[in-house]
Amino acid sequence: MTTTRTAGGTSRLARTVGILAIVAGLVMIGAGAATWATVSSQLSAQEITVSEDAAFLAGDTVDGPFSAYAQAQVIDKHALEATGGQTYAQLEQDDPLRDTAMNASFLRASLFTSVVAYGVSALVMGLGVLVGLMGASLRSLGAATPAVATPRPATTRTHLTTAA
Repeated sequence: MTTTRTAGGTSRLARTVGILAIVAGLVMIGAGAATWATVSSQLSAQEITVSEDAAFLAGDTVDGPFSAYAQAQVIDKHALEATGGQTYAQLEQDDPLRDTAMNASFLRASLFTSVVAYGVSALVMGLGVLVGLMGASLRSLGAATPAVATPRPATTRTHLTTAA
């Protein structure tokens, strides 16, 4: 004779963790998308256009990671041209070009912060997809846990015979 038992506790736990992972993945995707949209709208509101002498995306509106990077690079190029190839730290303290180098440095840092924010939001969205897929896998594995048949020891009767 056999008895059938299910791995009910294990499959319930897998389904619960799966649902939690799906929810966490969706929250991560939403947070990453909201960050991306916020950075894009803030950059667009500044109405910056990539300089015509940029290495790439010349004339494009700065509203994404690549246009922000292109503008940061061209700002550096213009600042170095204006200061004779010297950075802020290399200029004498009383050099009037130091303000130009400083402003260029601040602008570049702001644009690079945007680029990093885009990267982090893309990472969070990608991880959200991964966590959600793992949750869906756990949930389906938990639902597909089969019943396990285990043999039950048979009871036997022994007949004792005695020799007379």
